[in-house]
Amino acid sequence: MTDSPEQVISRELDPGERLLWSGSPRHGLVIRGSDAAMIPFSLLWGGFAFFWEASVLRSNAPAFFALWGVPFMVVGLYVIVGRFFVDAVVRARTFYGVTDRRAIIVSGVMSRTTKSLNLRTMAELSVSERAGGAGTVCFGQMPPWGAMFSGLRWPGMRYYFPPAFELIQDARMVYNLIRKAQEAN
Repeated sequence: MTDSPEQVISRELDPGERLLWSGSPRHGLVIRGSDAAMIPFSLLWGGFAFFWEASVLRSNAPAFFALWGVPFMVVGLYVIVGRFFVDAVVRARTFYGVTDRRAIIVSGVMSRTTKSLNLRTMAELSVSERAGGAGTVCFGQMPPWGAMFSGLRWPGMRYYFPPAFELIQDARMVYNLIRKAQEAN
C-alpha cells in the first residue's frame, strides 16, 4: 500500500505545527516545455553514438574504439528514453506539504530526503501555470537557463535549481496559500 501525501507529510510535522495542504506532482510520463530542445538534441546525440558504434564494429577497428562508444550509447539511450522513466519514478515518490510554518518536500527513490523551507525567511516565491490550473510553485530564483533544463533528471542537476512544487494541481491556490501563511508569520 502506498502512503498518501497527507500521511507522508504528517510524519514530518513538529509538535503544534498545522498542515494546510499536501499533494504530489503529476504521475506518469510527462513531456515538458524543456523537451522542445532536449528531444532533438537527444536524437542527434544518440544517433551519432549508434552510428559511431555501428561504423566501428563494421570496420573491425581495435576493441578500444568499440568500447569508447559504449558510454556514449548509454547516455544516448538515457537522454532519448530513460530520462522520462526516471522522472516518472522520482515524481511518484515525491510529496509536498505546506504548514503554518514551512513548505516541505519529501522525495527519494533509494532513500528519503526531506527539505524544509521556513516560510518566515523565504524571500522569493513564484508560480507558473498551464491551462487547467496545473503548474509549478518555485521557492527562489530560477537560473536564466533553468527553463531549458527543468525536469531533466541528471546526476547533480538538482543542485542548480531552487526547490519547487513541480507539476501540481491548483498551483495558483497553493501559491496563494503559501503567501497567506507567510503573512500570518
